[in-house]
Amino acid sequence: MSRAFVKESDDQATELPERPQSPYPVMVTPRGLQKLRAHETELEEQKRAITAEEDLLDKEQLLVVDRDLRYVQDRIAKAVVVDLAAQPRDRVDFGAIVDTVDANDQRGHFQIVGEDEADPNAGLVSWVSPLGLALKDARVGDNVIWKRPIGDLELEVVGIRYPTE
Repeated sequence: MSRAFVKESDDQATELPERPQSPYPVMVTPRGLQKLRAHETELEEQKRAITAEEDLLDKEQLLVVDRDLRYVQDRIAKAVVVDLAAQPRDRVDFGAIVDTVDANDQRGHFQIVGEDEADPNAGLVSWVSPLGLALKDARVGDNVIWKRPIGDLELEVVGIRYPTE
């Protein structure tokens, strides 16, 4: 009989594939490292709660939490915290808050952050995203081309500053 039709024991834990890691260095702002550590604490609390219940139905949930915890702990272990005070003030680099304007006078406001911190809806742009790469090393007055799936957009850099975290 084919093994495809043999029921596995309910108490056998299914293995989950590991979450893929980015090929890029784990660059973070100090705030980004705090967020990673907070997420680690949250996952550890979830694991304790699941383990305390000893509910067989929670085995799969425990596998997910364990996998995510390994992922976050690996990100923290590899994290490179960028000293924002040491960044150049005259050009865009990691951590910069950048103000832009396009040909239609639409203004943009972005901060260049690590992949784990990125939230485009909040203006937090990954340093390895198309926009982050386009802005890298730009100075006030420079025009950059943001390569987007819906078409390229030319932006003028009108302001650069760094947070005082």
